[in-house]
Amino acid sequence: MTLISNLRHSPWAFPVAALAALAMLVISETSHWRSRAALDELTELSTARVRVQRLLLNVTDAETAQRGYLLTGRAEYVEPYRKAVASLPVTLAWLRQHFLSHAELTISMAQLDKLVAEKLSEISETMRLVEAGRPEAARELVLTNIGKERMDTIRSTAEQMLVDEAKGGQQAREKVTDTLVVNRLGVSTMSAISLLALFMYLRQTRALIELRRVQQLAVQAERDQLDAEVQRRTAELTELSRHLLTAREDERHRLARDLHDELGALLTAAKLDVARIKTRIAATTPEANDRLVHLNEMLNNGIALKRRIIEDLRPSSLGNLGLAAALGILVRDFEKRAEIKVSCSLQTVKMSAAGELTVYRLVQEALTNIIKYAKASSVQVTLAAHDGVATISVSDDGAGFEPGLQKTSGHGLLGMRYRVEAEGGNLQLTSTPGQGTRIGATLPLSAPSYT
Repeated sequence: MTLISNLRHSPWAFPVAALAALAMLVISETSHWRSRAALDELTELSTARVRVQRLLLNVTDAETAQRGYLLTGRAEYVEPYRKAVASLPVTLAWLRQHFLSHAELTISMAQLDKLVAEKLSEISETMRLVEAGRPEAARELVLTNIGKERMDTIRSTAEQMLVDEAKGGQQAREKVTDTLVVNRLGVSTMSAISLLALFMYLRQTRALIELRRVQQLAVQAERDQLDAEVQRRTAELTELSRHLLTAREDERHRLARDLHDELGALLTAAKLDVARIKTRIAATTPEANDRLVHLNEMLNNGIALKRRIIEDLRPSSLGNLGLAAALGILVRDFEKRAEIKVSCSLQTVKMSAAGELTVYRLVQEALTNIIKYAKASSVQVTLAAHDGVATISVSDDGAGFEPGLQKTSGHGLLGMRYRVEAEGGNLQLTSTPGQGTRIGATLPLSAPSYT
């Protein structure tokens, strides 16, 4: 059982099957050629038997023609004699050639050849005496029984040769039988080995298939686990990104409030103090009055800068006037600073506060990028709502770029995408070098719920 078990898992199963098939082919071909040789030998032996019998028949025909011609003297008996005598040399030549390869029959063939020659000589002499008009002498020659003794010797010699040929034929048939038996046993054995090798090969193939299936299941399980881990990490990163965005907006809101409350109070108090001082010393010291006017302008510039910083940190217009109005203010300020013509199509949409802030930051980042990189001469900003979603797009006719070759160091677009996706939206970026850029996004009109 251990041997069979080892063979089942052996890598030599297929080579064994191939060798068995090759051995079967060799056995089959060897048996074929041996059988063919034996059959050829049988055919030659059969031909030899026929030739020997034909030899006896020719001699008998010659003797019969001799007796008929002796008794009747009629010429029609001469023709059978001549035919028999004419065919004998051909038959004898073939038999001599045949028995050269049979040493045991060479002596018998030589004796038969001699006896036939003597018999033909005796028959020829008888025929000559009759033709010469001496029939009595011919009868006396026949009555000596020399011809009968020779004919009996020829028959016995030929029969013995036929018996020997029959033994050779039997040996040839035994060779054929032995060859067929060996071929049968060899083919049966090789077939059994081939079937065993095929069985082992199929078992091994099935084991390999089962092993491959188990490995595929293990790989699939590991892949599913990795996919689940990736999804979990992606969800964590998305949540972290959303938290960081929220924390950043909260920090901006706190900083804007502090600037508005504390710095605004300080600047307002300073401006009031300048106004009081100005009223008291304006008439006495004209030079101080000029300095106070300049200081008052600087304070006004500081208050304006404070308001602009607060608007950048936390646009008050977004909460007071709504998204469309806040975007209009942002666009007009962009036109003044960048001196680029902007066409707007802003519809009023109802979104959550986070969604409105996301749209505002998207437009703000897009306009900032246009100033830095686009070299555009015109910009188009659209805001609309349809099919339950809000769509926002910012397009320019600037230099554009190849999105697939975008620098990994620029995080503006990546931040836009994360911000939009965090609110359940989708960001689209279309740009072609020399043909401008379009940044679009779709966001739900109502914020998605997160658990």
